[in-house]
Amino acid sequence: MTSTTRLTVAQALVRFLSAQHTERDGVRQRLIGATWGIFGHGNVAGIGQALIEYADVMPYHQGRNEQAMVHAAVGYARQSGRLSTHAVTTSIGPGATNLVTGAALATINHLPVLLLPGDVFATRPADPVLQQLEVPYAGDVSVNDCLRPVSRYFDRITRPEALIPSALQAMRVLTDPVETGAVTLALPQDVQAEAYDWPDELFAERTWVVRRPGADPTELAEAVTAIRSARRPLVIAGGGVHHSRAEAALAEFAEVTRIPVASTQAGKGSLRFDHPQDVGGVGHTGTATADELARTADLVIGVGTRYTDFTTASGTLFAGDGVRFLNLNIAPYDGHKLAGMPLIADARSGLAELTAALGMHAHRVADSYVTEYTEDKERWEQRVDACYEADEPDVRPTQPQVLGALDAIVDETDVIINAAGSLPGDLHKLWRARSRDQYHLEYGYSCMGYEIPAAIGVKLAAPERNVWALVGDGTYLMMPTEIVTAVQEGVAIKVLLVQNHGYASIGGLSEETGAERYGTAYRHRADDGTFTGAPLPVDLAANAASLGMRVLRAKTVSDLREALAEARAADTPTCVYVETQTADTVSGAPPAQAWWDVPVAETATRPSAVKARELYERHVSTRRRHL
Repeated sequence: MTSTTRLTVAQALVRFLSAQHTERDGVRQRLIGATWGIFGHGNVAGIGQALIEYADVMPYHQGRNEQAMVHAAVGYARQSGRLSTHAVTTSIGPGATNLVTGAALATINHLPVLLLPGDVFATRPADPVLQQLEVPYAGDVSVNDCLRPVSRYFDRITRPEALIPSALQAMRVLTDPVETGAVTLALPQDVQAEAYDWPDELFAERTWVVRRPGADPTELAEAVTAIRSARRPLVIAGGGVHHSRAEAALAEFAEVTRIPVASTQAGKGSLRFDHPQDVGGVGHTGTATADELARTADLVIGVGTRYTDFTTASGTLFAGDGVRFLNLNIAPYDGHKLAGMPLIADARSGLAELTAALGMHAHRVADSYVTEYTEDKERWEQRVDACYEADEPDVRPTQPQVLGALDAIVDETDVIINAAGSLPGDLHKLWRARSRDQYHLEYGYSCMGYEIPAAIGVKLAAPERNVWALVGDGTYLMMPTEIVTAVQEGVAIKVLLVQNHGYASIGGLSEETGAERYGTAYRHRADDGTFTGAPLPVDLAANAASLGMRVLRAKTVSDLREALAEARAADTPTCVYVETQTADTVSGAPPAQAWWDVPVAETATRPSAVKARELYERHVSTRRRHL
């Protein structure tokens, strides 16, 4: 006879989650390291009570914003190599719908997170209950259905026994390197508190092995032939390199073949910046070196990349006659993009197999090609030096000089986190990544507000590291709330808060597309109705201090250098606040080295829009479909 234990659904779920583990390459760790929660009537008596019941095996973190809790869990998951993540519980209503943005971010970036929103009564004793969305044509719909399209797995647990297969499916998806993303188990508040006799086997330790599939022999042979016949091959390293921990395998492949390696935002740091084959970021925010190599490449070897429009410059970057694509990717969907030759495999396994096969034939690109990209890289590094250099240390810094000051004090152990605004473009072009996980850019969803909570998640995963959240004023105003969490838990993140009085990135894009920076500045409304008056007297440093954070104000380049050094040494949450010199320009960094398609008004009377449309049509004419 099967032994059982009588628990509520919420208690059973928490106990089950505490017993789940992952294993890859012989390393075993907990899958769900902790649970974040904000409690309301939809989860306080269910999941809330269960977390108290099992506080000894399931750590709990108190959040301030539901979206931010997901960001913190995602930051933890990325720093943990997708082998461990956090769960997030909310009440019903706005608590649940606030999860949607975070869920979309997790799923787009292929990062695991478990969402446990409360739901309306399954038994419907009172209908409607507080915060229930009434849908006249369907009785089984709630606001949680908003999470369906942004979840890799979704289920609503309307009976206790339904939790068993659903929980197992949830773990399968979270640990699948192809399918992983946000997983949602919607929990009706009455079902959470309902008791059931659970089989004890459900709570046994369970280990989910994260696979490293190798390449199909036929695909591998075709890939080797393609590489050996290429004169100007280029590797594009995407986020899959990091997810697979394939950095060493990529370095060996590059050293054997001498093929240059460019990187997407997610893939930057796959090689150290000073590796001979590293040529920097590629695409719209890439370096001149990488983008010129992409324009003239005859074979593009994508490793773990989704080929987003920033990477391909909206289909205009890979301009070489007869250019072909070889796509090493664990996901068949991405492996077939751009009509490429698929090499469906784990990035590390696939690279090792390619290196072994090519090494037998001593395949290397020509010396002239190596000399070309090496000299081009040296010229680009000189441009980076010029951007970082501050001849006048007693004036306000430009944004690149802010990055230069930070670059001067960090080492390979620091982690730099960013997601949105003008900083991602500057970082992709200029930042010198020193380790595989120093450069943490969330650019799949480019979500304003990600940085501070993600920094908390990263710091929880790697407490020995210095973790920097780089935040512009626009992003800061979206979601500063988790500063309170960092202070409460003593998570010593560093926030570098850059004040440039508005949406600098979108302001620059607005100007380029003929929209004249309309509605992008943080200024008073002028007499003509536009927001072109004096800058708003908003003191973000004072705001951060009011939330409990130690704040260091820097007015000049010299001040900034001292403040950054002091912040790095701090063992409490610390913010460095600096107002940049170029308030009405994007950053002062080198301009975009490749195009990005943002459609411009086809008809307009204003000269700026007419001119922008003419330029747009010239760029559009260079787009090609790779078939």
